This record gives sequence, C-alpha cells and structure tokens, in this order.
Amino acid sequence: MGVEIERKFLVVGEGWRDQVEDETRLVQGYLTEDARTTVRVRIHGETARLTLKGASRGISRLEFEYPIPVEDAETLLRELAVSPLVEKTRYRVPHAGHVWELDVFAGANAGLVLAELELTTVDEAFERPDWLGAEVSDDPRYFNVNLAWHPYRDWP
Repeated sequence: MGVEIERKFLVVGEGWRDQVEDETRLVQGYLTEDARTTVRVRIHGETARLTLKGASRGISRLEFEYPIPVEDAETLLRELAVSPLVEKTRYRVPHAGHVWELDVFAGANAGLVLAELELTTVDEAFERPDWLGAEVSDDPRYFNVNLAWHPYRDWP
C-alpha cells in the first residue's frame, strides 16, 4: 500500500532558481469528481502516469501510481477528463538533505508558485530554505484538483 506524506508551502522570491537541479513540464487532469478519491492523469515530460489518491488525513493519504503510455494519457485527458487541465513546470531543488519540488503554474493558475516536500514520516524534521513562505498543506485551495476547478486567477 502506498502512502504519500507531503507538506506544501508558498514560495517567496526567486532565490531558489540558482539551485535548480532539474525541470520538467507537467500537464494533468482529473477523471473523477469524487471528494473521497482522486484519479489523475499526468504527462510528465516524456512519461505519463495514472494516479489514484485517497482523501487527505492531515498531511498523509493513500496514493497508488502507475506508468501508462503517453498516447493513452493524451487520450484520457482529451476524452475523459472531467476537469480543466492544470499546467505547470516542476523544478527539483535540493536543500539540506531533501529535494524540494517547486511548481510554477501556468495558464489559469499563472502567478502561483508552490513548494512541496515528500517525507517518510509525518514528524520528519527538515530545514526550511530562505525562499519558503507560509505552509498551505491543510488549505484545500492549494490542492491540484481544486486548482483545476477553482484556478488561482479567479481567487478574490
């Protein structure tokens, strides 16, 4: 059984950019509208994945992810996605023994930059980089599925 433990933060400033180790363009959409289960299709560079996630329990939730052919992912996004697509560029930024994933959103979510850190336990310690802003792990507005339906540009 897969469990995702993830903390999410706003990003302040551009200080992270000179530490980027890798970047990839992502496009994703959702195949369900169920609040208990999320089924996501993501094209990540030259690969694609189908991901099933359970409801969040604090900063953790069940997660199962499977590789699928990119052509299948494109068809699923075009024909079966129930949400608008979420577009972003993901930057991998190492810091103090962890690798942060910074998402710079495009399209309807342009202007939003989030940092995510996957942990092995809910109480795992980590060092906060200077560019890390407020934590939004528990704010559902920042969940990608909600950004699909209620994009950042439409927030008051």
